[in-house]
Amino acid sequence: MSVTICTVRLQIFLQLQAVNKELTSKFESCLGSSPSRVEILHYLLQHEEVAQSALQKEVNIDAAAVTRHLKQLEAAGTIVRYRKEDNQRATWVKLEAEAKRQIEHSYQEKSQFVKDTLAGFSEEELEQFLQMLDRVSENVSRVTKSQLGGEHK
Repeated sequence: MSVTICTVRLQIFLQLQAVNKELTSKFESCLGSSPSRVEILHYLLQHEEVAQSALQKEVNIDAAAVTRHLKQLEAAGTIVRYRKEDNQRATWVKLEAEAKRQIEHSYQEKSQFVKDTLAGFSEEELEQFLQMLDRVSENVSRVTKSQLGGEHK
């Protein structure tokens, strides 16, 4: 029985979904957080301290969600929120030292996971794979934009 191109496309799509689900689950377990919280923690890891309002703009998460995440992170002892004497209006945020160490360790675990996941591929194959994924991403964006604009193909 010959496999049609439509069947192959569906198999690729389903496989991409399955891999994404597994990768997301592993990534979140490595870092112990949701993607939004990981983005916040990553930004804080890169900056010694940041105003909460600036953090919200940088991670592009709505203000209420950032506040909710930060309150939970503060309660867990991961971050500290404070006001500076010279500016009582702004709330500043920084990582606790132990949390910073744990996040750096989890990044090492994630890096090893990525290396292990892509083991056996040549540099050329990895570059081709990245180009194909870029094309898939561009196609998804194009299709999404055309559907939002009312154009159905």
